[in-house]
Amino acid sequence: MSVIRHDWSREEILALFDLPFNDLLFRAQSVHREHFDPNTVQVSTLLSIKTGACPEDCSYCPQSAKYDTGLEKERLLPLEEVVEAARAARAKGATRFCMGAAWRNPTDKNLETVEAMVRAVKDLGMETCVTLGMLKAEQAQRLKQAGLDYYNHNLDTSPEFYGAIISTRTYEDRLDTLKHVREAGLNVCAGGIVGMGESRRDRAGLLQQLANMPKHPESVPINNLVQVEGTPLHGTAKLDPFEFVRTVAVARILMPKSYVRLSAGRTEMSDELQALCFHAGANSIFFGGKLLTTDNPDEDHDSALFRRLGLKGIEAHHDGGSCASCGAMDTLCA
Repeated sequence: MSVIRHDWSREEILALFDLPFNDLLFRAQSVHREHFDPNTVQVSTLLSIKTGACPEDCSYCPQSAKYDTGLEKERLLPLEEVVEAARAARAKGATRFCMGAAWRNPTDKNLETVEAMVRAVKDLGMETCVTLGMLKAEQAQRLKQAGLDYYNHNLDTSPEFYGAIISTRTYEDRLDTLKHVREAGLNVCAGGIVGMGESRRDRAGLLQQLANMPKHPESVPINNLVQVEGTPLHGTAKLDPFEFVRTVAVARILMPKSYVRLSAGRTEMSDELQALCFHAGANSIFFGGKLLTTDNPDEDHDSALFRRLGLKGIEAHHDGGSCASCGAMDTLCA
């Protein structure tokens, strides 16, 4: 029986990474089966509701105003367009609708618009998630009152490697936002990015930060760097695929009850690699052909992969919870 811990040392985590591959996957799969149906996957769709012109200097991000990536900037989308996208996502099998805006932090006026989006998507019977940058405590409370289920704010990497990736926001800034989100009673979605040139010790450090939070994030996205020409990280040596699987497996062991999501980078993963990730404990994906500004496998490909692997989607409940029945997920699972 796995024990829920919040006191992992870096050396303990590195010891997990160092296990023989088969032993690591066996342990991760065993933990996974204690807490989840191993043949179900939570499905989310992500929409960019405000694209580009971000003042931050995240070295991986094409939305930064500091880099010339050819990205077309867009203003905040109108409510009707967001609702239409959410309705389409629900029809294709998504149970959670995530909305992302390229802001350092939202203004109170912008937040009013996002609150209306959250209420409208909730009215469709979907779970809601937003990622808007840094939040003040009162802004997190407002989003909770609007009915938001999840707030995404990634730590990106270890505290030690963080300064090589971004200079316009501190690690403490990110932790403070997550603290505000948790204190507001929202579910936390927090993970990071691998393949940015970090060491295994840094990957262990990222997972240590997440696993040692007073309460584990409900959702842990593991992103594999999508290299965009014009960003500083373009041309970085790619991460060994088996190391990516190891990262997923260690995340599952450290955070047994969290949903571990395969996020950015799936377009460059073979079906076989994704299957290994599901075996290692991943049980959530983004569904749809676009993740904010980068490509994602299309719905037909994911549906076919789910059928080949015998996987089914998880039906969302109006209270923000989930069950393992397939329910209205026929589009995905048929």
